[in-house]
Amino acid sequence: MRAHLGDRLVIESPATGATRRDGEIIGLHHQDGTPPYDVRWSDTQAVTLVFPGPDAHLLHPGHEPGTAREPSRRPGAAGTGAASGRHRSGAHHTSDLGRRVATERERQGLTRAETARRARMAPAYLAYLEEHQADPSLATLINLAGALNTTVQALRGGGTEMPPGQGAALLHPRLLDLDPEECRTLLSTHGVGRVAVSTPDGPAVAPVNYEVVDDVIAFRTAPGSVPAAAVGSDTAFEVDRVDETMSQGWSVLAVGPARLVTDADAVRRLTEHARTAPWTGGEREMWVAIRPTSLTGCRISPADR
Repeated sequence: MRAHLGDRLVIESPATGATRRDGEIIGLHHQDGTPPYDVRWSDTQAVTLVFPGPDAHLLHPGHEPGTAREPSRRPGAAGTGAASGRHRSGAHHTSDLGRRVATERERQGLTRAETARRARMAPAYLAYLEEHQADPSLATLINLAGALNTTVQALRGGGTEMPPGQGAALLHPRLLDLDPEECRTLLSTHGVGRVAVSTPDGPAVAPVNYEVVDDVIAFRTAPGSVPAAAVGSDTAFEVDRVDETMSQGWSVLAVGPARLVTDADAVRRLTEHARTAPWTGGEREMWVAIRPTSLTGCRISPADR
């Protein structure tokens, strides 16, 4: 498929052949007119990046549908409007959404190709989302949030100051117990969890950045801190994820003895392989390790899953 600025992209119903949606191509990403395109849809006037599928064809003004012609090289042929202006200058105008996606992807050590594969999208489209102003569909955001193990709300930047779980419950929710292998998978390799300890002032729960190494949960803290009180006792460690958009979530609870890591080689290995420095900052070089003797969890999902 080769398009010219001003052509119309028509999406047809595969069952009836009737026009389902159409819009004007106002931005090209390749000089030869091949996809993707910036399309201004006639029904909403919104501009989105489109990778046409098999149910799409082009209407060239003054030509038969679906015929190809080379894009014009005349001055100003790069199009009009904000979207096409980006391609004339070559400048990138990254959105807040794009920055959050790129930051989360890089934090997890994922390449664009791997993230795109997980989200079932073209790597070029993911690059566009990260580097330009874009308005992806809810389905795209759900796939992307799943690929990054986060939520649509988090990618959109909403509700960061609000406690989780304020959305409406599912119409027919189902609570499922997770087996130990699923719990290990959800613990992943690192993240933020909560450690529950007993202190002289009573029970306490504190969030910590953690690593998982050889099935051992390890976190850094400072002597005298609340998490440090875990050393020498059976400790509960909890990790969860709440998807506000879908009203779903899961939690994993690990219980086991906590010990202070004193072996120099073990400390060096943990420090060298730590993916995240403690968010609280400061001198936190005391490593505490929990080897779970019990690993349980549950998940809330729709009844039909």
